[in-house]
Amino acid sequence: MEDLVQQLKKLGFNEYEAKSYVSLVKQGPVTAYQVSKDSGIPRARIYDVLGNLVEKGIVLKEEINDTARYSPLPVDIFLQKAQTEWQSTYSVISDSLKDLESFGEKVDNRVITLKDYKTIINYCETLIKKAEKRIVISMWDEMYEVLKKELVHATEKATIQGITLHVENPIGKLESHRITPFTETKSTDHWFILSIDSKEMIYGPSIEDRSIAFYTNDPVHIYLLEDYIWHDVLVNRLVRRSKDDLEQWITSERSAFFME
Repeated sequence: MEDLVQQLKKLGFNEYEAKSYVSLVKQGPVTAYQVSKDSGIPRARIYDVLGNLVEKGIVLKEEINDTARYSPLPVDIFLQKAQTEWQSTYSVISDSLKDLESFGEKVDNRVITLKDYKTIINYCETLIKKAEKRIVISMWDEMYEVLKKELVHATEKATIQGITLHVENPIGKLESHRITPFTETKSTDHWFILSIDSKEMIYGPSIEDRSIAFYTNDPVHIYLLEDYIWHDVLVNRLVRRSKDDLEQWITSERSAFFME
C-alpha cells in the first residue's frame, strides 16, 4: 500500500489524500471515521482531507440518515481523469518551456555532465529522435541493445554509421568491430559515443558500471570524436582486407604508445 501511496503522490496528491483514496478503493462507501481508522490519518484531519478530494471530484459524498458516507471515484474513471489531466499539464508545460527556450539567450557551446542511468538513456533516446540526416555511433552490445529500438526507427529518415562491439548483425551501415586482445580484456571500459547530425553528442563509459555521461554541442568535441570513430572503422577495414597478420603488430604498437 505504501508504494501505491508514493506513486499517487507523483500525480499531485499529498500523503493524506493518497491514503484516503486508497482506503476508499479498498473499503467502498464508508464514513470518515472508517477512513481515518483504516488509513491512520488523524480524525482531526480526515474531514478536511476528504472535503478536498470531494472538491477535486476524486471522492463522492452522500448523506444517508444524517450520516455522511464517502466513496471513491471508480478506478477506471479516476485513471482516465488522471491521464487526461497529466497530458493537459504536459502540453502546457512543454509549450511554455519551449517558448522560453527559444526566446532565451543562446549560451556558448558547452559540455555538461549527465548522471543517473535513466537520465542518460532518456537523453540518448531524445537525441536519436531528433536526428534528421546522420547518426554516428561507437557502442558495445549492452548500450546498443538498450537503444536498438530507437535506432531502428531512426533509419527511416537518417543514415546510421559507425562501429559496434560484440553486436551480431548491426543495423544500417554499422561495422562490427573485430575481436582483439584489447576488446576481450576485462579491464577495458565499454565506452559509447552517440553523435546526431554532427550537432549534438553524448559520450561516456559503460553506464552499467558508472552512471555518468557527457553531453556536448561543441563542434570541436564532436569533430574529434567522430574522427576517432572513423579511424576505428578504417583500421577495422584495413585489417580485414590485409593478407598480413596485423593484429599482433597493432597490439604491440598500442602497448608501446600507451606505455602499457
